Amino acid sequence: MLRERLATALREAPDVETAATLRLVLAALKERDHCARESGAAEELDDGAIETMLQDMVAQRQHEILRCEECARLEEAEQEAAEIGVLTQFLPRRMSETEVDAAVDGMIEEVGAKRLKDTGKVIAALKERYNGEMDFARAKRRVCTRLA
Repeated sequence: MLRERLATALREAPDVETAATLRLVLAALKERDHCARESGAAEELDDGAIETMLQDMVAQRQHEILRCEECARLEEAEQEAAEIGVLTQFLPRRMSETEVDAAVDGMIEEVGAKRLKDTGKVIAALKERYNGEMDFARAKRRVCTRLA
């Protein structure tokens, strides 16, 4: 499903920069499929693995933006930011801090967590339900604060 969305977006790319970013994503996806086949996997990467790859690509670009800004290469930083914009179109929407707090509070109640030792159980349940949508470092801090 996500693979088809990427291919369609490449065909309908509005500009050269977007098309170049999408070609890069599809090439990385093709390479990972090839590596998976060599290691014995019979199928192509699923949407979850593609989302993880896209998240990794976004993180790489965020790191690169910081490096470019330190070296005063603002044009390159802007290009990296534009690529992040293209990549994030294919990722699930990230939850706001308020939404994360509400989800954590609800999951603590749902799981019946009472002590700090229950943090792992709450985080596991959150990852199962909100994978890719939530900042789990923030969620863990919120769980620890609530259960302390």
